[in-house]
Amino acid sequence: MATTITINVTNNSPNLQNFFFFQQPAQYSGGAQVYTNSLYTAPLLPSSTSGSVLSFTMILQYYAGVQQQVQPPVVGQASGQLAASQAINLTPAAGGAPTANTTNMIVSPSLGLSVPVSTTGPQAGAFRIVTPTYNPTLANYNAGSAIQTLQGGITLSNFVTAQPTTNLDCQPVIIFYVQTGTYTPGTVMNFTSSSINAAICNATPGYTTFNVTYNADGTWTVQNFAVAQMSDGRRMLVAGSGGSAGLLAAAPNAQVMNEVGNAVVSTGTTANPDVLPMTINNLSNPGGIARLRAYQVGPTNGPYLGAECSAIAGNSATFI
Repeated sequence: MATTITINVTNNSPNLQNFFFFQQPAQYSGGAQVYTNSLYTAPLLPSSTSGSVLSFTMILQYYAGVQQQVQPPVVGQASGQLAASQAINLTPAAGGAPTANTTNMIVSPSLGLSVPVSTTGPQAGAFRIVTPTYNPTLANYNAGSAIQTLQGGITLSNFVTAQPTTNLDCQPVIIFYVQTGTYTPGTVMNFTSSSINAAICNATPGYTTFNVTYNADGTWTVQNFAVAQMSDGRRMLVAGSGGSAGLLAAAPNAQVMNEVGNAVVSTGTTANPDVLPMTINNLSNPGGIARLRAYQVGPTNGPYLGAECSAIAGNSATFI
């Protein structure tokens, strides 16, 4: 199950406010100027009159992104067009298992990024985009770090102007900001000025949920939360600074497939989705599971293990 980062904004001012969200720029190799794009923007009525909360959720997956420039990046203007992205991993620390941390930028016959492979060049915590040979007087490209929203859209979060025939190393920083104002997603913004007095949501320590309040005096209050998995598959919302803990509704992290593995019989929660024996709780369709029948079980979207249901009681079943 994909890990997400969610920022919930409450407007405690007496007036409607527009809010926009953006990310701290990554660290890039070389001295090229780094640009930042807005990730999301929306208006929000006062909580006192509407009870509304503005939520923005991102998938915690690193993406390399490239796009063709329409013009050199200008604050307030769209950064480019014809974007391409590729999910990618970061280089592990010394001694860590190799990861698919390097992708090749393609400019012909169309703009794209190759499937990432493992290389030893990038520093720990970074990924690499290898740019091809091309003529920058004919076309220029932005390259950098992208973000995927829960709805599936991908936005180039921060970037530099790519240079031909180079290794561009990017070390993402998972710190996000909320500020008042309006910047359409994909629009270049001034990070330095926008981050002054903005709400800071730092996911680096492992926080995945941020409750952000815009106060009547123009200040911000931020509550940080992390999600801990309990032995029965439920998730505990653990508070960081300024929050309180509480139980979240169980979120499915396991699937029961039919014997041939081409249809989902039920979803549920488990503390060990990768090994047998496996007890799956909170089954969405316990009536579809029969004792001593063969299934394939495992984490959401696999990989799955062939197993037999040894016991079922209520909305829980054990597979061996």
